[in-house]
Amino acid sequence: MSRPLTDQEKRKQISVRGLAGAENVSDLKKNFNRHLHFTLVKDRNVALPRDYYFALANTVRDHLVGRWIRTQQHYYEHDPKRIYYLSLEFYMGRTLQNTMVNLGLENACDEAAYQLGLDMEDLEEIEEDAGLGNGGLGRLAACFLDSMATIGLAAYGYGIRYEFGIFNQKIANGWQVEEADDWLRYGNPWEKARPEYMLPVQFFGRVQHTPNGAEWVDTQVVLALPYDTPVPGYKNNTVNTMRLWSAKAPNEFNLKDFNVGGYIQAVLDRNLAENISRVLYPNDNFFEGKELRLKQEYFVVAATLQDIIRRFKSSKFGCRDAVRTSFDAFPDKVAIQLNDTHPSMAIPELMRILVDIEKLEWDKAWDVTVRTCAYTNHTVLPEALERWPVHLIQNLLPRHLDIIFEINQRHLNRVSSMFPGDVDRMRRMSLVEEGSVKRINMAHLCIVGSHAVNGVAQIHSDIIRDTVFHDFYEMDPHKFQNKTNGITPRRWLVLCNPGLAEIIAERIGEDYITNLDNLKKLLNFINDEGFIRDVAKVKQENKLKFSRYLESQYKVKINPNSMFDVHVKRIHEYKRQLLNCLHVITLYNRIKKDPSKQYVPRTVMIGGKAAPGYHMAKMIIKLITSVGDIINNDPVIGDRLKFIFLENYRVSLAEKVVPAADLSEQISTAGTEASGTGNMKFMLNGALTIGTMDGANVEMAEEAGEENLFIFGMRVPDVERMDREGYNARAYYERIPELRQVIDQLNSGYFSPKQPDLFKDVVNMLMNHDRFKVFADYEDYIKSQEKVNALYKNPKEWTRKVIHNIAGSGKFSSDRTIAQYAREIWGVEPGTMKIPPPDAHRE
Repeated sequence: MSRPLTDQEKRKQISVRGLAGAENVSDLKKNFNRHLHFTLVKDRNVALPRDYYFALANTVRDHLVGRWIRTQQHYYEHDPKRIYYLSLEFYMGRTLQNTMVNLGLENACDEAAYQLGLDMEDLEEIEEDAGLGNGGLGRLAACFLDSMATIGLAAYGYGIRYEFGIFNQKIANGWQVEEADDWLRYGNPWEKARPEYMLPVQFFGRVQHTPNGAEWVDTQVVLALPYDTPVPGYKNNTVNTMRLWSAKAPNEFNLKDFNVGGYIQAVLDRNLAENISRVLYPNDNFFEGKELRLKQEYFVVAATLQDIIRRFKSSKFGCRDAVRTSFDAFPDKVAIQLNDTHPSMAIPELMRILVDIEKLEWDKAWDVTVRTCAYTNHTVLPEALERWPVHLIQNLLPRHLDIIFEINQRHLNRVSSMFPGDVDRMRRMSLVEEGSVKRINMAHLCIVGSHAVNGVAQIHSDIIRDTVFHDFYEMDPHKFQNKTNGITPRRWLVLCNPGLAEIIAERIGEDYITNLDNLKKLLNFINDEGFIRDVAKVKQENKLKFSRYLESQYKVKINPNSMFDVHVKRIHEYKRQLLNCLHVITLYNRIKKDPSKQYVPRTVMIGGKAAPGYHMAKMIIKLITSVGDIINNDPVIGDRLKFIFLENYRVSLAEKVVPAADLSEQISTAGTEASGTGNMKFMLNGALTIGTMDGANVEMAEEAGEENLFIFGMRVPDVERMDREGYNARAYYERIPELRQVIDQLNSGYFSPKQPDLFKDVVNMLMNHDRFKVFADYEDYIKSQEKVNALYKNPKEWTRKVIHNIAGSGKFSSDRTIAQYAREIWGVEPGTMKIPPPDAHRE
């Protein structure tokens, strides 16, 4: 067999169908050298790899800036309705390659780097991930920004510029250890500080009532300093903005203490204000009611709303003078999308501005607020729903608490007029939950204060409507919608899997990159021997490349012909990494029992971070690493089974593992995963899914045909029935010998010989209080995995199913999701405005 091409050679061949123009290349080289010259510090003449990265990043950024300015001018001149996407998380990953892809510069840059004696991939590896998110919710926000720019919406992402993003995960002795993610250590070439737009945000204080209305006084002020990052659309000259706020203490902060000699302390105390944007809370699907978190949530909302209103009032480019004074047109010019309840304080804050500052009547202000705001729900897990203690809000945001109480009073009046005498319904629907600690239910606030409420997959939206928020649905059925999530095909195909992107383009042209539904045309090639061969070859090359990466990182010999069975996502009981673990141990036991039999070789990879305070999630990681230690070092097993924990799973690692996967594990208990978007990435990149009928798996099975996925386990009604009748884990343990063997091994310390009791907690949870019913799906999961093995032995049939999946993944483009938000929630038509190139003559 001939040696595989290097990535450099492959990219030379592919050139993702665009040739590097010679003029472009020489210009890029010239600009690169100019930037390199200015990057080097005076006393250092030798360039380090990071200097080359910065020079390249600045060269690419030059191509953005003209388009960015032109886009913003265009918006000011044409004054379209603007979309504001408010999110406490934007999980952007790396920017360099994504920008090159979207500007159509990748090949020219590659060629220029090659001529300068540099390797593009080495340069790309130097960039730090912008890890300003935990998982699905933050990565969705990033995909949405890409799609909003690509389909030509005047859209802005607003969030917090965390100095420290999601922690770096190290595995030490099998345990997760967290390290701070100092991603800004070397600076960030993609952001631009905008101190001229700095805004004050108030906290604490008290409310005084005057003849002119309520006034919020004696507050502490923190300044919000914006940093703008350009967000380019795909080859359409549109460059939108993500604006992230950083907290700064005002100069006079606490310096009154100076008079009593506390000057040093007063200056040190500035940190208290600036801590607001210091670090991302590392919880996924878990609510932590800390004052600092509430400060972050209000900080982003208060700064953003001032910015939105300033932009609404002025219109012409560069003009700061108020042009509009009436708020009648506000909902026609502004749409605010709340990404989960984290930015829910936008509702009382907008009311405060309209009533207290702009002096609108309450009813008018409320009408404007509801027509402007819309809310996306991301989870039905009770522990994830935000419920802030009243005393916390009372202390931090006293005026907002008054407004929330007023909203609640008027809301309950409406409930009682529609359902007279139904006191229980009033209690269920109140924004204020009574109890030992009085709390505000933020989801209820969002529903009442928005004109649209959506779930993120059809099954999830049905659950919201039928159970979690059923009372609200009965009252306002018109508010409830579904918007199934999507992923951007630019990052999650063109960028991470150029080999696959290329063979698809050879068959059906390149238009699928912005119209993913075109992938349906691949069904014409389902029996095309050449295409089947090409798809299998690309997968094998991706696996070889990832094997080399794994061997360099983990010093484990990987069999690249084994099935790559991948389970990457946050570590959480509901995502059931434990079920996967039980399967791996079962496979191990089968090989040990009968080593002479033929087995389909597997490399099972699990990756993901556990929230630092989540004991069981950390135990699950320790279990995976301990089981891996035993299996990977057992000579009887050899290369038939390997079990690897992928350390520090993040966007840039996903870009490597997703194209290499054969099997994608999406095995949450039915009714718990709102949507999932990892499932879509694997489907688009040619992995087959083993999964439950949960989240977007349901729609994936509809699009690709259920026979082309491995669906197993309980459905939502089965889970509900079991909740009513009771789940008895011991019954499964006693009935299924292989399951009993696995649990006994865990209990006896087989996988932790030095600490026999190590996994007692895990066993106790599985046997006695497993909310997610791992044992109930074990048998069906094992059977389904046997079907996976059988199919994997027939490579041609396997690849046919892969092609069915790729062809069926068109629905899962975030372009489609955003076009639906635009039409059905924001009331704008996508793609109507065309931005001219930056060098085009302006009228």
